[in-house]
Amino acid sequence: MLCNDASTADGARVGDPTELALLDMGAPLGVSREGLEAGMPRVGEQAFDSDRKMMTTVHKTGAGTVSYTKGATDILLARCERIFENGAERPMTGADREEILAAAGEMAKLALRVLALARREGNEAAEEEHLCFVGLTGMIDPPRPEAKAAVREFKNAGIRTVMITGDHRDTALAIAKELGIAEREEQCLTGAELAEMSQEQLDARVEDLRVFARVSPEHKVMIVKALKSRGHIVSMTGDGVNDAPSLKAADIGVAMGITGTDVAKGAADMVLTDDNFATIEKAVREGRGIYANIKKSVLFLLSSNFGEVIAMFVSIAAGLAAPLRAIHILWVNLITDSLPGLALGVDTKAPGIMKQRPRDPQESLFAHGGFALTLFYGVVIAGMTLAAFLYSPIRMLTLADAPISFGGIRALLENPSVLIHAQTYAFVTLATSQLFHAVGMRDVDRSVFRMNHLENRTMLLSLAVGVGLQIAVTEVPFLTAAFGTVALSFTEWVDLLLLALLPLVFHEVRVLFKWIFGRFAAR
Repeated sequence: MLCNDASTADGARVGDPTELALLDMGAPLGVSREGLEAGMPRVGEQAFDSDRKMMTTVHKTGAGTVSYTKGATDILLARCERIFENGAERPMTGADREEILAAAGEMAKLALRVLALARREGNEAAEEEHLCFVGLTGMIDPPRPEAKAAVREFKNAGIRTVMITGDHRDTALAIAKELGIAEREEQCLTGAELAEMSQEQLDARVEDLRVFARVSPEHKVMIVKALKSRGHIVSMTGDGVNDAPSLKAADIGVAMGITGTDVAKGAADMVLTDDNFATIEKAVREGRGIYANIKKSVLFLLSSNFGEVIAMFVSIAAGLAAPLRAIHILWVNLITDSLPGLALGVDTKAPGIMKQRPRDPQESLFAHGGFALTLFYGVVIAGMTLAAFLYSPIRMLTLADAPISFGGIRALLENPSVLIHAQTYAFVTLATSQLFHAVGMRDVDRSVFRMNHLENRTMLLSLAVGVGLQIAVTEVPFLTAAFGTVALSFTEWVDLLLLALLPLVFHEVRVLFKWIFGRFAAR
């Protein structure tokens, strides 16, 4: 109670959780730190240090002074020469040490954080030698229920969770097993073992390690460097001043916002305002979703623009008139590209996004078949646009029982009335096909019939607005004059909309083939 810097006075709870737990232990006995210090004022101290792993305070008594020390059992016990028993001190024997260590080990296996307690009379300098062992105290810091689920989610996502703690090896291992971080004792390494290893030796072993116990700040930096040397992207969490070097050494330093020190927050790249480990999992999920949406939007826009470029290039290279006017291309880029592109940018995260392997930070947006996908849909959209453009002259030749030839098609397209009709077909097909193409781009690996389209109401709105505006520029007289289009019949609209659905048809075919290939590969 006296070797303690926490306070519960006036109902406030200020200080380290471990020290607050010690005050709580004394509360049922009617003992408070403030009450004890009134009769035994503190006159000296050695603050807790992560290297010493001990804390000592000196108090004035009627008979002189007495020091109280608490700290890690194995370290403090090495400083003890006597033991307090039956109200008096006596020399400590080897059997006493074995009994104390055995008791501490049993407590640690129950996931208890064990502290050893000692005292020394007349110790004004707060020396931590020649101490008298008083006893052990154990407390449990149970993992939050959501922490276990977060570790499981990380594992599914290909992210390894490693525990680094100042707790005893047995305590750390018990908690790690409970959380699903470690399975075997061989996966745990202590700070003492780390101190005897070089950086190269740790680099060679780090892949098989999951728990590091009784570590110092220098050890944390070694661990981060070892993981990075194996090609891993490392995120490090911490809250104390001593965590700052390792937070800085990691690729992503994460500090605690509530209990974290200003130094830790300054060294970190991200701050958890709720001090909840599970929040990191949410951040990873959100980050993956943002990247996926950016990739979807870019691939959609590129494939759509590839379609426009290919259609224009093929038609002009063949000696035909341009299938689209400049104003048509501007309209498509402004409306039927931008609206679905924005909708893809705010799309919900795919259900299996946390089951994907971490991506290589060096990979491009076109990795994993992205370029082939972009080019494929570009060719599909270009083919549909050209087919719609040529449909009108081909239909006229068919109705006139004239032979269908390239020269005949080109001759008809030189007729302004035929050309404007053909360009209207191409314009409508291109614009509406891109709207439908955006729906499939929400998830290139899932059927549109298995998507929840109500999750992205922005996409539904963009479809409705896009089709409505496209109808307007072909049916409203002053807009048709401005865009150089002609009004279409209901049958023509149905035919063109069915043609514009082809990107979704190819999407379903791709998904089906991928599913079949996956089933055969699994066998």
